[in-house]
Amino acid sequence: MKEENRLLNFESKLKYIFNDKSLLKMALTHKSYAYEHTNPDYDEYNERIEFLGDAILEHIISDLLFSHKPELSEGEMTKKRASIVCEASLSAALKRIDGQEYIYLGKCEKNSNGMLKDAIVADAFEAILGAIYLDGGYDVARYICLELLDKEIKTVLSGGSLNTDYKTKLQELLQKHGNVKIEYVLQKEEGPEHDKLFTMDLYFNDKKIGEGQGKSKKLAEQEAAHQALLNGGEHFGD
Repeated sequence: MKEENRLLNFESKLKYIFNDKSLLKMALTHKSYAYEHTNPDYDEYNERIEFLGDAILEHIISDLLFSHKPELSEGEMTKKRASIVCEASLSAALKRIDGQEYIYLGKCEKNSNGMLKDAIVADAFEAILGAIYLDGGYDVARYICLELLDKEIKTVLSGGSLNTDYKTKLQELLQKHGNVKIEYVLQKEEGPEHDKLFTMDLYFNDKKIGEGQGKSKKLAEQEAAHQALLNGGEHFGD
């Protein structure tokens, strides 16, 4: 698919037309792609614009909770905001419009078990929000954000939870086979101190069955367990 058509297709799913297409291209570009195709600098992939989008996202959700739920305490608003803006929530919201299909990835990420990590999709969500803010202003960014996250917001405001404990779910499945050894091993950590990215390997009886990335070791472990479940975790002991 030609790049112009690729961006136009995504805009139709996003329901927003960019005045500056380069902002959208940047928001959808993972650094693995930039490193393989250009001389990378911060203007060629989405980490900087993701930083902006993250701040705007927190502002939008904080404003929503403050305005629409005056009975909530500061602590309650903090918990609900964390649920709405969590990695799993943002990833699910972007996947509903097939946004993961439009992310520009390098070969190393494309070949990672054929699955796109939730962390990459969630980062793209924030970067896209940052791009919309720069292109169309705060009100437009707020509208698109609330539309994309409508399902997650309604779930949290009605008292539901979006946080899935994949580690516990996987452990319960694997322990049906009797005594098992489940181990999470730090493979690597990358990035500056304020913005680390951790990669964890998951081993079941000394056999690697999953790999995950996240902004903390706990998130990376959850993603590794999630990938193991997607790969048929209930059958690993057969």
